[in-house]
Amino acid sequence: MEQKIKQGSYIPIGENIRRIRKSKGIGQTELVRKLQLLGIEMTRETLVKIERGIQHIQAQQLKGIRDILEITYDELLKPADEEE
Repeated sequence: MEQKIKQGSYIPIGENIRRIRKSKGIGQTELVRKLQLLGIEMTRETLVKIERGIQHIQAQQLKGIRDILEITYDELLKPADEEE
């Protein structure tokens, strides 16, 4: 069973994903396509829910997003009070 990571207001994983993805000029559909090519299950609808913080992200999805965006877990898990 895949472990899910719960997001909260203190660590807004979804907001961090969205901010970083947009800063790199990657669209939601492109990110989802790249995840699927890695064998990671994800739909655009799922990504939207994750970015809005209304769906938990699976550990495998988080790792795939980290790899595709070429960032660290620290950047993805940055607490809200450490925003730039």
